[in-house]
This record gives sequence, structure tokens and C-alpha cells, in this order.
Amino acid sequence: MTWLRDAIDQWRSGTQQSQLVALAALLVGVLVSFVVSMLAYDWFPLSGFFLWLLAGTLLLRFGPLVVLAAATSAAAVTARLTVAEDAGSRGAGLVILVVFVALALYVSSRQRSGLPTPLSEALLADLRDRLNAQGRVPDLPEGWLCETAMVAAHGVGYAGDFMVADLDEEQQLLDLVLVDVVGKGVKAAPSALLLAGAIGGMVGALRGPRLFEAANAFLLRQHSAETFATAVHVSVELTSGRYTVLSAGHPPALRWHPGADGVGAWSVDSARGTALGILDDPGLEAAHGVLEPGHALLFYTDGVVEERGGDIDDGIHWLQETAARVFSRGAAGAARRIVLQVPRGDDDRAVLLLSRAAG
Repeated sequence: MTWLRDAIDQWRSGTQQSQLVALAALLVGVLVSFVVSMLAYDWFPLSGFFLWLLAGTLLLRFGPLVVLAAATSAAAVTARLTVAEDAGSRGAGLVILVVFVALALYVSSRQRSGLPTPLSEALLADLRDRLNAQGRVPDLPEGWLCETAMVAAHGVGYAGDFMVADLDEEQQLLDLVLVDVVGKGVKAAPSALLLAGAIGGMVGALRGPRLFEAANAFLLRQHSAETFATAVHVSVELTSGRYTVLSAGHPPALRWHPGADGVGAWSVDSARGTALGILDDPGLEAAHGVLEPGHALLFYTDGVVEERGGDIDDGIHWLQETAARVFSRGAAGAARRIVLQVPRGDDDRAVLLLSRAAG
């Protein structure tokens, strides 16, 4: 079946040649169906031709689909009219055919990518997978654990929240960036993909304020009043635990302090700054510290702590209490458990947890 796999790969390329091959195959199918319908209409009635039109909407671009629709309609109408049936019955079937063809052509013409629907979906899925791959944290040294959990608004597969991770194995320096692009779900996804590519290419090469300054300049060049984002960047020396946190309009990070009696608490970090893509100078104020054994850092997007008409301080207080209960039961899986307890689903939600095991 090598030839079949080659044909599928050729079609996935979306080239004009692959479209012509697909069109030719469908036209052959229409021709064979027409011959069968003319010889024995009951074996292949008018409704059977709808299958070729449906296959065309899945496999062809708009131009080739017009050719297929014309050929299929001509074959179906000819076969139908040659059958001696009640004229009203013939008319009803032909009207349905015309409506179906019109809908198929309209849907195909609205494909802004210029590709058939399955190829457009595959392209979006590949972009989403690449976005998620940038946030995959490399294997960390023993004693370190980093977990992420993200849920898109309303359960769709695309969101404006994303993470970028980079590990310099030689220097044992870990960089994590959590970004929240303005908007929710699918609406924010294009801007998120664009910014993720830019930050993904800069992280590791640029650190500290330089990374956010470059990202800020990138967003300003988009010349859009709706293209801005909040972000938080933490750079950690894994050998010593020393870290630096930069926040650009992002909700404040939380730090876990284990208590002497075994009951710990999350305190609010002091890093501050303006969201990226608004001002030439985001005014970043870094926070520094040392992540000792047993300590942890928690980063999150506003969808975790904000709700319409609510106070963000109340949301942060809720998160401190909720994360304390969750983290006290163990760091493994804590990020996911925190996200699932958020009592809202109308905004993208993301949690990033970096912890260091107790000595």
C-alpha cells in the first residue's frame, strides 16, 4: 500500500498537482456512478451523488470543487430525469441537490487558508502542537520539579496562554516564561502563536530585562491597539537555587514557605512591571531570591484569579489558600489539581509550578 501512502502524503502537501490528482480520481468515481445509475437507477440513485460532493468538500480547494460540483450535478440531474418517476418527486430531489451544492461551495469559498477543511485543521493542530512543544520543560536535575497545566476558555483547543522553557545544561540555568495574550480562546490564539515564536527564538539568548524589552518592541511593531500581553519570566540557577523574577503586568508570583510545624503558606512576590506592547518602556522591577529545598514558586494567568465584577485580590487570596491545600498533599500533579479547582471557565487558565524537594 505504498502507493496509497504516497498519494495521501501528496494530497497533504496541498500543491496544485495533488489537487488535480484528487479531482481526477473523484471525477472517475462520478463517471462510474453515472454509468451504473443509467443502467440500474435503483443501484445508484440521486442521493448517491451526494457522497462525491461530500468527498470533494473534504479533499478539494474551491476551484477544483467547482469543477467537481458541476460534473456531479450534471451527472445526477441527467440520471434523475431519465427515470420515469413522478415529476414532483424528481423536483424535490433536484432542489435538495441544488441547495447542497450551494452550501458546499459557500463553505469552501469561506476557507481563508485556501486549503480544504481537513488540511486547514491539520495546519492549526500542528501550530498548536508546536506552541505546546515550546513549553515542554526539559528533564531537570534530581530534586527539581516543574509542572504546568493549561485549560483554554470554554474547553476549546486553542488559547492565549502559553509557556516557553529553556535549559542551559552547561550552566545549569533554567528559564521559564509564562505569557497571557489579550483575549480568550480562539480569538487570542493567532497573537499567541506569533508571540510564542518570537519569544521562543529569543529565550536563552536573551535573559533578564533584555528578553522582555525585545518582546515588547516586537509587539509594538505590530501596530495594533489589541496586541499586548502580560508575562512573567523566572531564571533559576539550579545548582544554587538563586532566581530572578520579572513580571510585565502579570499577576504576582507566589512563593511557598514550608512551616516549622509542617504547615506552609504562599506569600506574594514583589516583581512588578507594565504589560508588553503598550509602552516603549515597560518599567520592569525584578525580584530576587533563593529557592531553598522544600520551597516552590507558583506562576499563573489572570484567568485563575479574576472573574467578572470580582476583586483580583480576593482571587489571589483564594489561590493562596487553595494552592496551600493542594501543595501540602505533594508537588506531583499539583499544577493540574489547582487549575481544575478554578470555579470559572470563561477565560484561559494556566499554572506553572517550580518546586525544589526538601533535603
